[in-house]
Amino acid sequence: MSLQSLKDGGKVEAFIFDMDGTMIDSMPWHARSWVEFVARHGLKLDVSDILARTTGRTGAECMRELFQRELSDEECLALVHEKEEIYRAMFSDNFTEVAGFTAFAKAAVARGLKVAVGTAGDRHNIEFAMSRLKMDPLPLAIVGGDEGFTGKPTPAIFLEAARRIGVAPERCIVFEDAPFGIEAARRGGMRAVAVCSTHTAAELAGPHVIAAVRDYDELAHSKFLETLDAAT
Repeated sequence: MSLQSLKDGGKVEAFIFDMDGTMIDSMPWHARSWVEFVARHGLKLDVSDILARTTGRTGAECMRELFQRELSDEECLALVHEKEEIYRAMFSDNFTEVAGFTAFAKAAVARGLKVAVGTAGDRHNIEFAMSRLKMDPLPLAIVGGDEGFTGKPTPAIFLEAARRIGVAPERCIVFEDAPFGIEAARRGGMRAVAVCSTHTAAELAGPHVIAAVRDYDELAHSKFLETLDAAT
């Protein structure tokens, strides 16, 4: 990351965080829940293929992608509910944040930055995560994947998060762990930080990506927020 890469995009006013794999270390448990779910439905799918095709997409989009047939909204809702109940049961006793997340988000707010969440997860997964993270302060806005917006790699969820907090997209930095999310940030005209909890820096690369880190402890160690101040 360079000061110039921050300066070129203009003043940063807000952070928009993806949730799964970015705020919480949930992707291994999503993977396990997908294995259980597809086995129940007799689908012959490799878990790496499932994740590549679904991560960042809304629940309904995931189901139509995996079943490869037209599903009604009601069918999608029932299938999503089943899959996410498996996930929450698996992750509940193993819940962890991506290292340093809540402290980093709190420090960002203390420096005057607005914080929002833009996730393809539904309201049940959002409540599950937020009740355990106990963020202080809470995000100013949370946009979920069951609100009718198209999933990533379209930028709709991130753009709505920016709209709700009243910040222009070019003044937002998106934090993402998945290629679809990194691409969504680019399409939305936002800079991005790649959180390499589930993918490599090379897999999350892009001209708009200003940093690639393992977790927020690494960001704190690199004085990211201080560098941000110096660049604006």
